[in-house]
Amino acid sequence: MAKATVISDDLFGVVVRPLLTERSTIQKEKYNQYAFEVARTADKGSIKRAVSALFKVDVVAVRTMVVPGKFRRYGKGGALRSDWKKAIVTIGKGQKIEIAEQTA
Repeated sequence: MAKATVISDDLFGVVVRPLLTERSTIQKEKYNQYAFEVARTADKGSIKRAVSALFKVDVVAVRTMVVPGKFRRYGKGGALRSDWKKAIVTIGKGQKIEIAEQTA
């Protein structure tokens, strides 16, 4: 009997969105690494479980960093954007995550 994969709702809250930048595209092609914006409270283990369950790939390594918010001008004043967490996920050789690419 095949084992059913159960995806809980908390895994969907871990990965916020994929990051599609020039740098992340190069990392994807050269090193099989994908960049994601993740929840500030997420740790490496929960990011690994979420990416494995959502995209059905083998995660080899997870690197995380907190990106500081930038000051942005609004009219005469300004505000500081919130800090956010970024994760670089390395997946197994020969595997791929299908993410819709941006077209210019």
